[in-house]
Amino acid sequence: MMDKAIGLYVNNAGQRPYRRTRQQPFPPSKARRLLRVPGPGYHQEDAILIRPLLCIFEITRFFLLRFSVFLQQLLNGLTLGSVYALIALGYTMVYGILELINFAHGEIYMLGAYLSIILLGFFTAIGLTSYSLALSLALTLLLTIIFCSSYGFTIEKVAYRPLRNAPRLSPLISAIGVSIFLQNYVMLTQGATDKVFPSHFWGAGFTFLSTRMTYLQAMIILVSGCMMIMLHTFIRKTKTGKAMRAVAQDKVMASLLGVNIDNIIGITFIIGSGLAAVAGMMVAMYYGLVNYFIGYSAGIKAFTAAVLGGIGSVPGAMLGGILLGLIESLGASYISSEYKDAYAFIILIIILLVKPEGLLGKNLEEKI
Repeated sequence: MMDKAIGLYVNNAGQRPYRRTRQQPFPPSKARRLLRVPGPGYHQEDAILIRPLLCIFEITRFFLLRFSVFLQQLLNGLTLGSVYALIALGYTMVYGILELINFAHGEIYMLGAYLSIILLGFFTAIGLTSYSLALSLALTLLLTIIFCSSYGFTIEKVAYRPLRNAPRLSPLISAIGVSIFLQNYVMLTQGATDKVFPSHFWGAGFTFLSTRMTYLQAMIILVSGCMMIMLHTFIRKTKTGKAMRAVAQDKVMASLLGVNIDNIIGITFIIGSGLAAVAGMMVAMYYGLVNYFIGYSAGIKAFTAAVLGGIGSVPGAMLGGILLGLIESLGASYISSEYKDAYAFIILIIILLVKPEGLLGKNLEEKI
């Protein structure tokens, strides 16, 4: 390492590269004096000045030599993080209103992926995709959102509303039961094998700074960003959004002021399920394969993203999802892809040790 940092020493005798041996110590040189590397006439603590600089130099050189790979992984992580953010919003909204972890939310995302495959396959069979692919995708997205929102509203009404005043452990067990039921329901009705999304999508894209971005990636990032902005605006600016924030802060006072608690909770489940449906369709388009178990793994990661950003905070869920995707992508590229699912949890533990409420988390009185 020192030879690379200092260069080759040329002695006066033969103009040949100097090599370090046991009998002959490394002689002092101008480069050594400039870098303050330990040698004759120098104290041991002088080396401390250069070691951090050498580390920074090596890290910088590593990233510069692989800068295009670094940008590509950033793009992949942003694409994946956008999907995680959409799912995490459903978790954080339900928790903000009910202080309940809706473990069935990942299965809504899985249903969205399956429904998009079924609907687009139907449109392909009747010839609509050959007439207009954009119209087919728009109808598939709209119908998937409607179906999944209906599922989410039904789950809240059947599994959670009767347990509204029960001990907190009861709705939690109910949520786990609904999750297992939906997994087995899809496995029995659609089969345990992977389903393939119709291959109507283009691999074309454009290159910028040696980074390849497909039109599908650009669409996923754009749609996810628009959904997040629309949700944030809805919660902050509309009357229903203000009612949601009021219910999240104090249900009793909100009901005394005329807010229908059941309607607000139902709307929350509808919105969260719709966002999960969008995420499910985009993941099916991006990877091309889905199975009945994707809801569990994606749900755990999205819940981690919600906790990372601050459970109950809508901006925190967005930030946590993006960070989760970036950490997973960069970790798989620069460390090892075998442990890509563990990197986010390691970062989560570190952040929670420093800031237990999450990056943008607030006190319970100010959750949204």
